[in-house]
Amino acid sequence: MKFEANDNVLLIDGKGRRYLVRLQAGNQFHYHHGIVEHDALIGAEPGIRVESTMGGSLLVMRPRLSDFILKMPRGATVVYPKDIGPIAVYADIAPGMTVLEAGSGSGALTLALLRFVGPEGRVVSVERREDHAAHAHKSIVRWLGDIPPNLELRVGEVEDELPTVEADRLILDLPEPWHVVPVAATYLPGGAIFCSYLPTVPQIQTVTDALRESRAFGQIEVFETMHRTWTVEGRSVRPDHRMVGHTGFITIATRILADV
Repeated sequence: MKFEANDNVLLIDGKGRRYLVRLQAGNQFHYHHGIVEHDALIGAEPGIRVESTMGGSLLVMRPRLSDFILKMPRGATVVYPKDIGPIAVYADIAPGMTVLEAGSGSGALTLALLRFVGPEGRVVSVERREDHAAHAHKSIVRWLGDIPPNLELRVGEVEDELPTVEADRLILDLPEPWHVVPVAATYLPGGAIFCSYLPTVPQIQTVTDALRESRAFGQIEVFETMHRTWTVEGRSVRPDHRMVGHTGFITIATRILADV
């Protein structure tokens, strides 16, 4: 599919540096090797190469969602692609489900959740800060072109929204998710999954204690994921010197109805 005005494009130079650009008729992309006219990209096919005014060569690609998340303008810290996959799999998010998310942050996880639930599913994303909510709205529109009908963006506290949403899954990117546990124990149905994303050990200790003390959750798991790329050049196959190590802990728990 050819690029159109307002599309996102990913420009990759000879050293692998990536630039996320939104095409606008008459605009220019400037970098250290010159200028590329947006008009030269509008109507072009993904996969071509273009030359800048200083002879720089750029590969022109349509960005994947992971590319967009890593390059999108940040409001709050994003959930990285290496953690989004495990969240979706271990929280068992499937097409047609209703997912309640808090907080919206920069909108990265919201975009992924929409893809996982599909057009028949529903995502309700709650953000307590109006500036972060506005930024998430802007990021989602930049990627999708509009707010889809199966997404609701709300400003407020997730504890107040839980009673109004019949959620199959509760996904929390909050600094103190343990405050949500009592309300989740009341309103999540049996078999629903609670998932929190936290950066530090004291936080996961506190939320895990809250889940156990509620006696409403079982199958509690806490883990983190590491991401290491490899260089493969002929017979030279080796891990890269740098890797993405700790970004956050994922805590998963299932709502149970029997006393534990």
